[in-house]
Amino acid sequence: MKGQELRKSPLITALGGSAVALGLLGLGTATLATGGGSEVETASADSPNASTQMEAMQRDLDLTAEEAKERMKQEDRARDLDNELRSQLGEAFGGSVFDSGSNELTVSVTDKDAAEEVREAGAEPRVVTYGQDRLESIADRIGSQDVGLDDGIAGYGPDIDRDAVVITVLEGEKASAQQLVADAGVDSEAVEIEQTSQEPRLYADIVGGEPYQIDGTGRCSIGFPTTNGFVTAGHCGEEGTPVSSQDGSGSGTVTGSSFPGNDMGVVEADSGWEPTSTVTSDEGPVTVAGSEEAPEGASICRSGSTTGWHCGTVESKGQTVEYPQGTVEGLTQTDVCAEPGDSGGSWLADDQAQGVTSGGSGDCTTGGTTFFQPVNPILDEYGVELMTG
Repeated sequence: MKGQELRKSPLITALGGSAVALGLLGLGTATLATGGGSEVETASADSPNASTQMEAMQRDLDLTAEEAKERMKQEDRARDLDNELRSQLGEAFGGSVFDSGSNELTVSVTDKDAAEEVREAGAEPRVVTYGQDRLESIADRIGSQDVGLDDGIAGYGPDIDRDAVVITVLEGEKASAQQLVADAGVDSEAVEIEQTSQEPRLYADIVGGEPYQIDGTGRCSIGFPTTNGFVTAGHCGEEGTPVSSQDGSGSGTVTGSSFPGNDMGVVEADSGWEPTSTVTSDEGPVTVAGSEEAPEGASICRSGSTTGWHCGTVESKGQTVEYPQGTVEGLTQTDVCAEPGDSGGSWLADDQAQGVTSGGSGDCTTGGTTFFQPVNPILDEYGVELMTG
């Protein structure tokens, strides 16, 4: 993706390659932070993590050093503004998209009277027909039809930029999607159908970021360290599965796992495997400060043991993906590349934790799409706390 390009189209662009699972291992000293969201002042382009992320953004987003620095500053502001307006507007909030070309945050509203509030707060308002809540409701009704890859459906979910639910189907299966919309009884005007040539898949058996071993049978990536272990992808192991560090010196147990449905897991580490506040990157450790959610259109970076540190853009949230192993809901779609061995690893927007790798399509030679499970629902579900520094 070029620096001045807003965003690629959702699932079709993403599913055009082979998926990857990513992973980051935290290293260094740490302090505690509460699990749900960030209670730490957001880092700027002058933060300790800035040079690490900016180098990867220059490489992957085709930016100059100055463009990367400016974009980080503007995204920092947009992230705060997005969270502020989400709370302030309530039901009128219809989602938001960051435009990397203009560095502006566009906030959709379903009530035209709310547009002025958005403008006064410093964002660009857009009055839409459906908005985030209605699109999520439409996606839920589509999902209630119990469809999957066998029906030619690769995935579906809201696209805030289009104000539509996008259904991605395998080539030649458009009629299946049209029938799905009819059976769900949803407004066809709120749905767009796209085709892809490749199925999404998982990569639990290959390492990513700083790897960990799964009961001697495979490898996944450590996600974000918590006060007593770490979060990762649910498909990396069922509850009760023994895991260990790559060198065998540390051990732990999967104490919570959900897959399919969600793709979230949590590991409790034994003594000798100490959680920290950092994750690895090609340029050195990156310190985690919290988990404030970034808006669509914002840049995002991830690390994996197979493919290293790569950056791209948040394309859409609340996506449902039809893996051969089952349906997973609530994923975030990105245009970041990845490859087998990256499952479970960390995603960061500056110093804010975003999620753990689920799967996708494509590779880091031709590009592709990768989906991640947002981190805050994992922290809330299992009552664990991020380690922050």
